[in-house]
Amino acid sequence: MSQKDYVAEYDFAYTGNFKRYKTFNFVGNNDQNDSIVFYQTIENTITNRLGSQGFKKDEEKPDILINYAIFNDRVRYRGYDQPNFDYWLDRRSEATDMEKLNEAEARERDETYNSVRFLENNGMLVVFVIDNKRGNTIWQGYAPASFDFLSPEIHTDLTRATYRVMDQFRVLSKR
Repeated sequence: MSQKDYVAEYDFAYTGNFKRYKTFNFVGNNDQNDSIVFYQTIENTITNRLGSQGFKKDEEKPDILINYAIFNDRVRYRGYDQPNFDYWLDRRSEATDMEKLNEAEARERDETYNSVRFLENNGMLVVFVIDNKRGNTIWQGYAPASFDFLSPEIHTDLTRATYRVMDQFRVLSKR
């Protein structure tokens, strides 16, 4: 029995205030080509993962919105050269002087927010995390994958790929 291993990567925005986010909800997905059952599998996986990280689902006024997309055709995708997400999060404490932080971030953007490559795959799962207040995408994770929607293993494959992507979103909420 073989097991698919999904390689996940991510990019993040320096403007994200990750330590303050406590609640989430999903952006409505109205793609008529895919079954709602596939979306439920992805949303359940993300909900479980974020719940284990201390986030609470809030349908009224969430701090972050989650959106996702499955691409079945050839995809060219740009990645960025950035500091390790965990390292970057650790440096941003609530006690940080905002003026110094803004100066450091401006230097960091110039030095490390550079496009490094285009990925080309025969399919991809992408998860977007959006700051609901600002309307900006603050994190996106992606796993190159070609999903066979007729396979009896499709729900397992979607769950596994979604978990691999969400494993890269290492933000803990302090409720």
